[in-house]
Amino acid sequence: MTPLRKGANVALTKEIPDLSGVVVGVDWDAGPERSLSDNLALLTILCDSSGKALSQEHVVYFNQLVSSDLSTAQLETAMGDDDEQVEIELGGVPPEVDSIVFVLYFNEGGTGRRTLGQLRHCVVHLTRLDTGAPILQTVDLADGLNAETAVRLGQIYRRAGDWKFKALGLGYSSGLTGLAKDFGVQL
Repeated sequence: MTPLRKGANVALTKEIPDLSGVVVGVDWDAGPERSLSDNLALLTILCDSSGKALSQEHVVYFNQLVSSDLSTAQLETAMGDDDEQVEIELGGVPPEVDSIVFVLYFNEGGTGRRTLGQLRHCVVHLTRLDTGAPILQTVDLADGLNAETAVRLGQIYRRAGDWKFKALGLGYSSGLTGLAKDFGVQL
């Protein structure tokens, strides 16, 4: 499987017509500094056509493991090599959701000297929810990160009735504060 590069996309339901759900997994290596890895967390945001969170209840993370519509759930224990995983039932996603964005960020009050530039690697995997069969994996999205404290890893989005995935790797030096402002939520 050729890794999906930043900016590239895959037509998920066009290439796999019977695809009903996916598991989005994130695998990272923070090196020997355990506190770096322990403070990383995955955030999933269900967005409308303007790119804003549909509501506060459509933000999935460790304090809110399931979206209010029950379509998206963060697993308490990731399987395989992934550090964090989110399950998405594509048919259960409300029609007003235009995209589902995946963000890796530091979960601590002040990031101090910690940045995502310290990551050795960060890769996103998509697998079928029903069979566990691999669909895709991204290139190393940690490549090019420096002072950022949050990164938009990728997104699943609707286009002409189909679901697609796009690899992003877009860092935020403003961290959660900048993300919250961009997506119109309180974090």
